[in-house]
Amino acid sequence: MSIFTNIRLGLLHVAIAITFVAINGVLNRIMIADLGIWATVVVILVVIPYVLSPMQVWVGQYSDENPIFGYRRSPYILVGMLMTFTGMVLTPHAALLLAENFAAGFGLGLVAFGMWGIGYNLAVVSYLSLASDLSDEGQRSRTIAVMWFMMIVSIIISAIVIGRSLEPYSNAQLFMTFRVAAGVGIGLTLLGLVGLEPRYVAKAETEQRITQKESISAVINNPQARIFFVYLILMLVAILGQDVLLEPYGAHAFNMTVEETTQLTALWGGMTLVSLLLYGFVLNRFMSKKTGAMLGGVIATLGLLAIALSGMGGYAGMFQPGIAILGFGTGIATSTNLGLMLDMTTTAQAGLFIGAWGVADAASRGIGMLLGGTVRDLVTFAFDNVTLGYTSVFMIEAVFLVISMSLLAQIDVSEFRNQHETSFVELAALSADA
Repeated sequence: MSIFTNIRLGLLHVAIAITFVAINGVLNRIMIADLGIWATVVVILVVIPYVLSPMQVWVGQYSDENPIFGYRRSPYILVGMLMTFTGMVLTPHAALLLAENFAAGFGLGLVAFGMWGIGYNLAVVSYLSLASDLSDEGQRSRTIAVMWFMMIVSIIISAIVIGRSLEPYSNAQLFMTFRVAAGVGIGLTLLGLVGLEPRYVAKAETEQRITQKESISAVINNPQARIFFVYLILMLVAILGQDVLLEPYGAHAFNMTVEETTQLTALWGGMTLVSLLLYGFVLNRFMSKKTGAMLGGVIATLGLLAIALSGMGGYAGMFQPGIAILGFGTGIATSTNLGLMLDMTTTAQAGLFIGAWGVADAASRGIGMLLGGTVRDLVTFAFDNVTLGYTSVFMIEAVFLVISMSLLAQIDVSEFRNQHETSFVELAALSADA
């Protein structure tokens, strides 16, 4: 595959990333902090893509066997993208209606966020399958790595641009920003997609797709993998559970504007990218992946504690450094733990164990966000202190990380047969969905 083709595939990943910046980096803050909507309600809507993630297995199998006009991926990508951006444009309307009329707003929210979630899953599995179709086995890690870097850079740029476009903030400006972002996303989709997939691609023998049930069974039957799976769940719940709370926390605790809270996404993403580069090129030469995972967990824990203490003690100067530390730890933890998953994969069951990572990732995002939103609301209601609601979540997540690291210490990676030195490109590729 040429680098030009790789970049065009990356544009599809960039288009999807824009929607997550708009919704998880902007709209969540507006709904919780400005409109006063309970975080639990917001999280229920925001986690729809992860709740619907099992549909990717069915969509992947269906598109393999049912090409449209001779194309196995492009029509599904296009339909998925159109649904994603249509849903995204509707989400701010649902948010404002939800604040005025809960029943009507929640109904529209289910439609809008549902379209976004269905479209996301339809598009992602299709363009990742297309990436697999267009690259041979030796190229796939590099292909996904390029897509991942384009996505991270686009998240940073999108956060900066969207944040600035919302100053000064108004409802009309919010609607316009989402429409423009959707237009840019559709343009990137067409630029990347048109003419990318050859018609009537000669299909090699289809790899057997692994169901989530088979993945979980493989983990349950292996004691070491079972501990590792629980460790992954706890670690990811702690790291990912704050995703929809950081921006409204900044607004409630420190009176940050919409532009300022949107930049937090850029800060987190930038530090995640820096840490991945540092680990991939420097640190992995001096420490094992297990040690790196421990280091990433410790750093992320310190970041969560700094974020919590910044609100509890009124130390505003600790907030953004805490986010930077969390992002730095997240990058190291993500790459090293995915490398560990490769080490803890038996050759005969590679697909099963890698499938288990997908289960852990989707479950952790959903559980973490739901837990965070619910705890934030319950503590806020019980103590009539919204800052305490947020800081309670961050402290609980820090405790989860400490527990997860105690589980990691019990894992003996040497028991698994498929150990190898994971290259930086592989780490970046494996981090693509995180």
